Amino acid sequence: MPLPDNWQKSSHSGEGDGNSCLELAATPTTLHLRESDTPTTILTTTPTPLAHLLEGIRAGSLRC
Repeated sequence: MPLPDNWQKSSHSGEGDGNSCLELAATPTTLHLRESDTPTTILTTTPTPLAHLLEGIRAGSLRC
């Protein structure tokens, strides 16, 4: 699978390459997430599971 080349980071992360932040890239069927400190480690998912995770975070319903 080819890796995306359209990585984006939040505007809240600040400027420069030294900032630690979450980066996101999208292809037609998948979403790719990576930490800027370790860009070779990439989590690949689809929109539905990621939406459920974000809903759980917002609702405070996640349990460890």
